[in-house]
Amino acid sequence: MPSWFFVSTINYADIIDIAIVSYVIYMVIVFFKNTRAYQLLKGIALLLIFTQFSEILKLNTINFILKNTMQVGLLAIVILFQSEIRKALSKVGSKGFKLFNFDDSESDEQIEKTVNHIVDASFNMSRLGYGALIVIERDIKIADITRTGISLNSEITSELLVNIFVPNTPLHDGAVIIGDKTIKAAACFLPLSQNEGISSELGTRHRAGIGITESTDAVVVIVSEETGSISVASDGEIARHMTREQLASILKKSLDKEFGKNKKIKVRRSKKYEKKSKR
Repeated sequence: MPSWFFVSTINYADIIDIAIVSYVIYMVIVFFKNTRAYQLLKGIALLLIFTQFSEILKLNTINFILKNTMQVGLLAIVILFQSEIRKALSKVGSKGFKLFNFDDSESDEQIEKTVNHIVDASFNMSRLGYGALIVIERDIKIADITRTGISLNSEITSELLVNIFVPNTPLHDGAVIIGDKTIKAAACFLPLSQNEGISSELGTRHRAGIGITESTDAVVVIVSEETGSISVASDGEIARHMTREQLASILKKSLDKEFGKNKKIKVRRSKKYEKKSKR
């Protein structure tokens, strides 16, 4: 039957069907790019191509092996990459990726003020030798994490952030959650990263900061109690030894409307997740 016959039978429903499938595939590729699952996706794509070719060429044994491998592989993907899959599903239907969820009407001055409070608090705690974990909630809500701590619902100020993390005070041990323009809670427990690629020299505080970003789109500011080094974690990556300008730039980019709607927050992964930091 001529190939033009199949083209002539395509209707509007088929075009919509193809467009939706293409868009979904594109979004999956975009989401998993620069993650540990990306290489696996490329391998799956190659397996699908080889499976199709083996069927066309009547290579029955190879086709049988490839099809069964794919069936087992799908189960393995769900087990190995459950955090990435959970994160992707959490983003379905979200309205964009905007840090703090400021309304469009919010002024640049208010955004600048909020960022400055977080930056000032981070560097003051670094100077004083306080350890800190500041989790900034974005589109994926982390109410389950917030409930593990003490509810505050307070205004975001550098003074309050510093006071929360004063050593040996009731709220200092754990993470602060910032979201909806408020300090939601303090002394919250975070899941530790299970990534075996993280240097053993990184301690609990940094592993917790990385861990929450592996399953959510949160941005985490980490202040080392031992070294005073300030780090930022996002999407399972960590960048250390932040300067004031670098930290402010990352937080401000997170608030930019055009940037926030279409892209993830990027941090450059330090070699071996950097050294000399145990908390």
